[in-house]
Amino acid sequence: MQVETLIIGAGAAGMMCAAHAGADVLVVDRAKAAGEKIRISGGGRCNFTNMHTTAQNFISANPHFCKSALKRYTQWDFIALVDAYGIAWHEKTLGQLFCDSTAKDIIAMLRAEMDKAKAQLWLQTEVGDVTHEGDLFTVTLTKEGRQRQVTARHLVVACGGKSIPKMGATGLGYQIATQFGLPVIAPRPGLVPLTFSDEKFKPLAGVAAPARVTAAGPAFDEALLFTHRGLSGPAVLQASSYWQEGEGITVNLDPEGSLLEKLRQQRQSDGRKSLTTVLGQHIPARLVAHLDEELMLQGNIADQSDARLQEICASLSAWDLRPAGSEGYRTAEITLGGVDTDALSSKTMEAKTVPGLYFIGECVDVTGWLGGYNFQWAWSSGWAAGQAIAGR
Repeated sequence: MQVETLIIGAGAAGMMCAAHAGADVLVVDRAKAAGEKIRISGGGRCNFTNMHTTAQNFISANPHFCKSALKRYTQWDFIALVDAYGIAWHEKTLGQLFCDSTAKDIIAMLRAEMDKAKAQLWLQTEVGDVTHEGDLFTVTLTKEGRQRQVTARHLVVACGGKSIPKMGATGLGYQIATQFGLPVIAPRPGLVPLTFSDEKFKPLAGVAAPARVTAAGPAFDEALLFTHRGLSGPAVLQASSYWQEGEGITVNLDPEGSLLEKLRQQRQSDGRKSLTTVLGQHIPARLVAHLDEELMLQGNIADQSDARLQEICASLSAWDLRPAGSEGYRTAEITLGGVDTDALSSKTMEAKTVPGLYFIGECVDVTGWLGGYNFQWAWSSGWAAGQAIAGR
């Protein structure tokens, strides 16, 4: 069987590419349904983009690489597509856009766009050998127990990273890149809960607090959640993408910087109350109890000098912690690293040394923040590759 374009992966990037790559496109995926990660994302409502998307919201060895695709197919372009299909949506927080009803609306929209382009979709199809001779790629596929060889002028690798293996994630994209001599930046879990070997936070499991969390990157002001094994919540997931094993993180439990003034006021109005009781009105009481011994929170609020209150607030705003590890790919929302962008054209996503070979979406070394950015990269990179292929 011969096709013009073979796309490996029927996820967000693969389906977007198929909708724009012109005639005679075949998309293959090992899953039972297309867009499985879309279906489970955002609690089933799909955080499909972010209104504030810029290149600054992405992590890559080359932070400039994503600019071209993001500029040429923007969040507003995708929002216009969603609107054209009558899919109702809302902004949740920080520019994050979600479907009002279900993530399945986004999948149905992409499938409809593929149907318009007359793209074929083969599900429950395993990818075997991939070879290249002259202008053609030959891929061995196994579908319904039968092996078939498909040749294509264009091969698009859109099979994602290693995150959430229960959804079928593998390192296939990296294997294909390596086979064709493209460098791969070591993949690691991103947007992932952090763990502590001593289970120090087990008694706090379920406690949440607003916080500013910093690893070796920007500070993130969102919720922090204590778990049986460590720390999670949006602020921690964001910082985790900048965290490297063996390094520490800093937690600021007074992200607005207003705690000292509040304590001074309550020293006047609630002087007889214990320091822990007063702190428990601004920080979860169970967390205050956990910090009691470390910060020596004895006495009433009236007994605390300005210097002592400043000392306490300074400790709460710069709580240094050293995670032992992360929850790994099992719960990671994204995979950091991937195909080195130096080996790809930022305009077309085509491999510079292998004409006709393209890498898009999560398998590329472009990783977005939490909040719809990774889907926008899928739409933008898939569109860029599709346009390039159709233009040929």
